[in-house]
Amino acid sequence: MDRASQTRAAQLLHHRSAGLKKGDPISLPIVPAATFHLPEVAGASHFYGRNGMTTWEAVEDQLALLEDAPCISFPSGMAAISAALMATLKVGAKLIIPADGYYVTRVLSEGFLAPFGVEVVEIATAAYAAHDFTGASVVYLETPSNPGLDVIDIAAVSARARAAGAVVIVDNTTMTPLLQRPLDLGADLVVAADTKAPAGHSDVLFGHVAGRDAALMARVKDWRRLSGAVPGPFEAWQVHRGIETLELRLERMCASAHVIAERLQAHGAVRNLRYPGLEGDASYQISKAQMQGFGFLIGFELADEARAERFLADCRYIVQSTSFGGTHTSGERRARWGDKVDPGFIRLSVGIEPLEPLWSAMEAALNA
Repeated sequence: MDRASQTRAAQLLHHRSAGLKKGDPISLPIVPAATFHLPEVAGASHFYGRNGMTTWEAVEDQLALLEDAPCISFPSGMAAISAALMATLKVGAKLIIPADGYYVTRVLSEGFLAPFGVEVVEIATAAYAAHDFTGASVVYLETPSNPGLDVIDIAAVSARARAAGAVVIVDNTTMTPLLQRPLDLGADLVVAADTKAPAGHSDVLFGHVAGRDAALMARVKDWRRLSGAVPGPFEAWQVHRGIETLELRLERMCASAHVIAERLQAHGAVRNLRYPGLEGDASYQISKAQMQGFGFLIGFELADEARAERFLADCRYIVQSTSFGGTHTSGERRARWGDKVDPGFIRLSVGIEPLEPLWSAMEAALNA
């Protein structure tokens, strides 16, 4: 990570320090309040729990430091995605989404937005580079794509989309703002599932929307207040604690992922490996230009479904899970969710285990 990212990581650890008084707790208190003392409304810092709570406002302060932009928190990544789309779309709008991105975004768009009169257009992530955005209201992109790990030039796509009059939303879940900064590259809004690496411990759902356009962010905040899609105080506290170690965890996860990707690529049982940090990867040049690191996700194929399932079951240091970004290395065969991938395709999320024991377990499972 560059110096700016390291500075942001240091700032978020101390973002409450300046406001502490003698005897205050260093760790963030949990304030489980739905109602507040209101003898009169004027001048009150809080009115009602659906409008704001101190505990999740502290997480928003952390995320705002990382994003260098105002942030609004949500009880899940999909709640954040839904809010960003609801704040920017209306009847007759044209929405462009990745055909090979996170499948739940497609399900939401096809099952709910399209029936409400939104034209939903799905294109492959790689096709964004040359697509004509004329008539689009919202261009929604995900890079690296999940699970295929295709990468597109955020700055170039954002410039073309905004020139066509579209709002640009980037799902940055796979990279976090420490590794990739879509707002700096021209995006209007960033959405992310902080359930993944920011919280980091596979024990809480959370998400956020970030943006520098005050009007857009006001719409997002109104959606949260009116829809009631608000995070809870205990969940916010969990995320706040997790974010404090994000930079440290990412450093090991990314370093280990790079080595493991190289070793997997050299293994005879592995084919079609994707990792943006490998010089031979189709996404390497763009990734090198717009990322501060190459991430912790690896995609690869084994011979067939049975071989992939056996590998996952045999490796003692891989938990079989549908999420990623946690402390434990996790993997799953993505075709089971209907992703358009090979039956033997595995998405691997490298955790914080020491590298050599992790690799030894993976190698033994591959050789079994």
